[in-house]
Amino acid sequence: MLILGAHLSSSNGFLQMGKTALQIGANTFQFFLRNPRGGAAKDIDAKDVEAFLKLAKEHEFGQILAHAPYTLNPCSKDLKTREFAREVFADDLKRMEYVPGNLYNFHPGSHVGQGVEVAISQIVEVLDEVMPEAKHTTVLLETMSGKGSEVGSTFEELAEIISRTKNNAPEQLGVCLDTCHVYSAGYDIVGRLDEVLDKFDKVIGLNRLHAIHLNDSMTEFNSHKDRHERIGFGTLGQEGIIRFINHPKLKGIPINLETPNELEGYADEITLLRGNFKG
Repeated sequence: MLILGAHLSSSNGFLQMGKTALQIGANTFQFFLRNPRGGAAKDIDAKDVEAFLKLAKEHEFGQILAHAPYTLNPCSKDLKTREFAREVFADDLKRMEYVPGNLYNFHPGSHVGQGVEVAISQIVEVLDEVMPEAKHTTVLLETMSGKGSEVGSTFEELAEIISRTKNNAPEQLGVCLDTCHVYSAGYDIVGRLDEVLDKFDKVIGLNRLHAIHLNDSMTEFNSHKDRHERIGFGTLGQEGIIRFINHPKLKGIPINLETPNELEGYADEITLLRGNFKG
């Protein structure tokens, strides 16, 4: 079964996101719990959540994926920024308890000149503070492209964060693999997919891979740039992406598109991918 969705607007609540997902042929989706640039979050409507959970059960939805705000930087040089990250992170995880059994993804952050070792210690500190709020949610570190001073562009950095965090069982803490990011970071998922997945398994463990962001890339392999492209219009290419979604080690993992599209474009990509899935 291909669990496939896209990033949807959360402005009208969970039920509307569920209905929109069905309209574009999806059986999962990604969303923000608040403005992606940070700020206060709307109150969650328990009746809306109840109606969504019923819809999701009826249509056999896979796990849905909440995304942390882009401004969340748990390894900032600035103490106030780190404190903001901790507060938002904890609040988002409390909100995820309304939809138990799902996923919450965040960017590990940028060290802004402090160095990776200091950054990892700060990320671990924030995770140790907020993870007790993730009672029924799996928290995911996203693979990054390595632009600027980003942390998390190597499997080793992600593994180090995970290994040093207290609440780090595979069902508690894992990884979301972004195809554009890992390709830009120097992992050749087009020409050497088996090798990349073997390395991921050796360094992190495939049992920790809980979600995928499926994107083509505007930039060349190992560019260390984060430029998402529509499926088949970038350097990964349609054939490479189709091979990726059909890899036996990746089947059953929820996939969300973050390609530069409106709903019609997402629907077209979902149709294309479903039509080429061999599961």
